[in-house]
Amino acid sequence: MNPDVTRQIAALRQTVAGLHRELTRYNLVAWTSGNVSARVPGQDLLVIKPSGVDYDDLTADTMVLCDLNGVVVDGGGSPSSDTAAHAYVYRAMPEVGGVVHTHSGYATAWAARGEAIPCWLTAQADEFGGEIPIGPFALIGGDDIGKGIVSTLAGHRSPAVLMRNHGVFTVGKDARAAVKAAVMCEDVARTAHLARALGQPLPIAPADIDSLYDRYQNVYGQRPASG
Repeated sequence: MNPDVTRQIAALRQTVAGLHRELTRYNLVAWTSGNVSARVPGQDLLVIKPSGVDYDDLTADTMVLCDLNGVVVDGGGSPSSDTAAHAYVYRAMPEVGGVVHTHSGYATAWAARGEAIPCWLTAQADEFGGEIPIGPFALIGGDDIGKGIVSTLAGHRSPAVLMRNHGVFTVGKDARAAVKAAVMCEDVARTAHLARALGQPLPIAPADIDSLYDRYQNVYGQRPASG
């Protein structure tokens, strides 16, 4: 393998291992559930968490390298049981560089109801550009989950989908962006639940959602200096 690609994979193993600590930090997972993966840029490869390993035991060396059909290329253990879903997303969505799966409590409660999260919050408009959609029920292990993710996100600005009776899947330009979307999805789900417990939340006009999304995606934060 090209030495530059080897170094790139080594760096991604470190990054993906570290990002799993963000899932525990934000209480998005329990025991060994959940996973983060990253596409190796320019290669038909992905790095993903091993199956059934405690989060405290995850290191760069335990991360598993697979091709985009989910076949192990390098690594001593079995990859996540969701590897086929991640691989399908990468094959179908070339713009995606990272995929995350969690069973975070509030968002998964919405998934258990088979209900999308309406856009009642400016923070949701910022990050998701509208509702967080609900995807179909699919069994774990094959690529049916991946197919459901891709078909549901088509035509949506949301980087998150609630797979019915299962949990949250998020995508991003890289693994860190996908983790951020998972964190924000749970935050939005919790607040939306609390708001609805108090009564009927107030909707945000579609034009205002568009304006909020454009500002957050294109203006908010630090921008590279020109010239």
